[in-house]
Amino acid sequence: MTMTGRERVLAAINHEEPDRVPIVIGASNATGLKAGPYRGLKQLLGVTSEDRYIYDWPELGTILPDEAVLERLHADVRGIFDSFPAATLARNVARPAHSPFIDDWGSGQVEVGDGTWYPGVHPMAEATTIEAIERYPWPDMDDPSRVADVRAAAARLAADNQYAILATPWLLFPFERAFAMQGLETFLMNLALEPEFAEALLWKIAERCKALMGHFLDALADDVDMIKIGDDLGTEQSLLMSPAMYRRILKPIHADYIAFIKARTKAKVFFHTDGDVFDLLDDLVEIGVDILNPVQSGSGKLGNLAEVKRRYGSRLAFCGAIDTQHVLPNGTPAEVRAEVRRAIATLGPGGGYLLSAVHTVMNEVPAENLLAMVDAALEFGRYP
Repeated sequence: MTMTGRERVLAAINHEEPDRVPIVIGASNATGLKAGPYRGLKQLLGVTSEDRYIYDWPELGTILPDEAVLERLHADVRGIFDSFPAATLARNVARPAHSPFIDDWGSGQVEVGDGTWYPGVHPMAEATTIEAIERYPWPDMDDPSRVADVRAAAARLAADNQYAILATPWLLFPFERAFAMQGLETFLMNLALEPEFAEALLWKIAERCKALMGHFLDALADDVDMIKIGDDLGTEQSLLMSPAMYRRILKPIHADYIAFIKARTKAKVFFHTDGDVFDLLDDLVEIGVDILNPVQSGSGKLGNLAEVKRRYGSRLAFCGAIDTQHVLPNGTPAEVRAEVRRAIATLGPGGGYLLSAVHTVMNEVPAENLLAMVDAALEFGRYP
């Protein structure tokens, strides 16, 4: 029996076998498309709509896909997003061309090439004291414009009841937000040398994240299946911090955050973290993570998908695993098909697998390889 996208996803994340492996693409920044492959897809499909961006944020560069494109990609999930405060959006629309994009936290991106933007504005780069945290002008998370469109968008998708709903408030992740406020190297150094300050900064950010998450969840009501949170904790071969440091400093913050969410919704917690985080999987399970994304299959011990499935397949669902570093940008369609077949054969049995690229599909990926990925998922992802 053919399932709807929502039925398919709900079965998979509850560790049941649906009619086929679900496909997740275009539903968040972590499962999204950059403009290059998206425009290639539109050209192949004859879609002529204007490009739109998630969070109305062209500098981030992640597309809000046209429904016709999502349907061709057989996407089983649709995203719900919050917004920057209206004043922040208006200020950035009116700013001089090519000047930095400054968000509501005071951090921002700079243009490093024509249309290419990277984090480069870190307003607390020099801070090392509790007093600096107390003095900082933290953003107002009670601004109603942040979630003004959430209720109607979620209710519309829920009434349609065709697709699973993934809710993705922008970067409400304490660790990554600390990187934005201080810069990656600076904050990692402060974790080691100024741990009292670093921990206080993380808790302050988490407090602000929880405030907005509360409003976001209130607006969603029951019209949501998955809540995306996370923090990038790994590199290609290791963690960004030792497991002991994670358990001492960041794990209690993540546990508190997830408990806050689960007290307010029945939605599954979809936790995004790049890199080889194999050594933290027991910790993530313990604090309530339900779905791991993006399962960076080319990274260290996490690349052993068979072992990941064997040890954690009954406790975690997996979303991702299709390599975006080598196979999708550089492989042939046949090699993409082989990658998809491998991932499904390893992670798919018994349910618990949602097929997706490892993080955002970048500009180097040919549209033909995206179509090869989703078409292979239809071919190889059928359950008996």
